[in-house]
Amino acid sequence: MAFETLAAADGVGRKSLADTAYERLRDRLVMLDIKPGDLLNDDQLAKELDVGRTPVREALKRLELDRLVITYPRRGTFATRVEVTDLAFISEIRAQLEPLAAARAARMASASTKAHLREVMTAVEAFDVNRASVVETLRLDASVHQGIYAAAANPHLEDVLIRYDNLATRIWCMVLDRLPDLEHHVREHLDLLRAVIDGDEDKAAELARVHVSGFEQAVRQALFAA
Repeated sequence: MAFETLAAADGVGRKSLADTAYERLRDRLVMLDIKPGDLLNDDQLAKELDVGRTPVREALKRLELDRLVITYPRRGTFATRVEVTDLAFISEIRAQLEPLAAARAARMASASTKAHLREVMTAVEAFDVNRASVVETLRLDASVHQGIYAAAANPHLEDVLIRYDNLATRIWCMVLDRLPDLEHHVREHLDLLRAVIDGDEDKAAELARVHVSGFEQAVRQALFAA
């Protein structure tokens, strides 16, 4: 109780704790450590995260906006289910916005941003798909996409794309071990990053579109082959 009181008295501290709780819960939801349909208990999560209940509740409100959890009156808060129909809806949105972000990133990326994207490229080149864990593979994928979103220099576009990339990652996580050509999916990030760094807007947009389309097709094949 004393911990919560201190946080409540300190607005900055409470915000920091809520952000931390949000990020940790988001990662667990996206990586399916918290399974679709699982009940999320405030007290239990507060103990697991070593924070008060208030930051956890604030985090859950944000996660509901992200469509990662859903709250039912008198029943509680649950991790949202992953439905096959979600794939088409999410891909439809990403197919429009990912090329926009890639083209904008190619146009807007600063020298320091390009330097960061080169570091991401180096990480992709050195990545060993066969030895990597699921979490490592998903984190690498996120670093590519979120690097491009940030390079687009439009915080509203970045926010929307991160949200939908997280939802897509949940679906991907369900079938990752059944994807036949994961190596290709990882490596094709290189051409996309290179186009952004080179400032080639048209190529970056087209590669982003192909990447989203390929992702949807690969996931569909894995889902229906199961």
